[in-house]
Amino acid sequence: MGVIETLIVTTAIAGVAGTGLGGLIGALLQKDSNRTVSLLLSFAGGVMLSVVCFDLVTEAIATEVRLPLVIGSIALGVAVIFLLNHQIDRKTNPEVPHIDENHPKTADDLDELIHSDHLEQHFAKKDGRFSLFIAGLVMACAIALHNVPEGMTIGASYASNDGVMGSAALVLAILIGLHNIPEGMAVSVPLISGGMGKGKAVLITALSGVPTILGALLGYLLGDIGAVGLAMSLGFASGAMLYVVFGEILPQAILMYHSKLPAFSAIIGILAGLLIIYA
Repeated sequence: MGVIETLIVTTAIAGVAGTGLGGLIGALLQKDSNRTVSLLLSFAGGVMLSVVCFDLVTEAIATEVRLPLVIGSIALGVAVIFLLNHQIDRKTNPEVPHIDENHPKTADDLDELIHSDHLEQHFAKKDGRFSLFIAGLVMACAIALHNVPEGMTIGASYASNDGVMGSAALVLAILIGLHNIPEGMAVSVPLISGGMGKGKAVLITALSGVPTILGALLGYLLGDIGAVGLAMSLGFASGAMLYVVFGEILPQAILMYHSKLPAFSAIIGILAGLLIIYA
């Protein structure tokens, strides 16, 4: 297979297959374990953090472009994902009864993070097709905001290794695939609860992983246009992932399971990331 084909297949497995597998598990069990999901998310967050800080950012600096460009690209990645997420939250949270002034200022469950709780409210109210479509579109956008930067980290890492699927990119793909399993469960369960057939719900859930492929292609193509493009691609993807890890995954993991274990799981993830990069 060629470079692009390898990248597409790898990220399709991570994004589409990972999310689809979660959707299938959700369809069969229609329940999840907050403890398991919390530890899985925090471990994946730790590995992603390690790969971003000790691989992607160092690769961006190694391009020998001006350091302010790298820092600016990281800051831009953080700002873009934060602002887009903030806009979605501002529009949808008032429609969900349990999200009020007493609620934490971040998601405390996976269905809140991807706004499947918002879609579930529309199902419960038996709203019309248009309202359900808009709620589904909002959920798709929320998922895309997580999957696109995840894909960009794979694509940018791939570009930095001259189009060879190195260990960092491969492990990132595996970890993102694992991270997408509980996310897929959170997508399929409300769809089925709202009356959708299990087969159709699993298919829609799997398709929600497609933005991972788009992000990977974007990260790779930007990184393939020269040193400046590579530094910007690596920096933006790193910033986006830093926000997702620190602004969403880790706070959510701790709120889902009130314990020290998510912190230890994240630390183990960081150490595992170091082994992956330097072993």
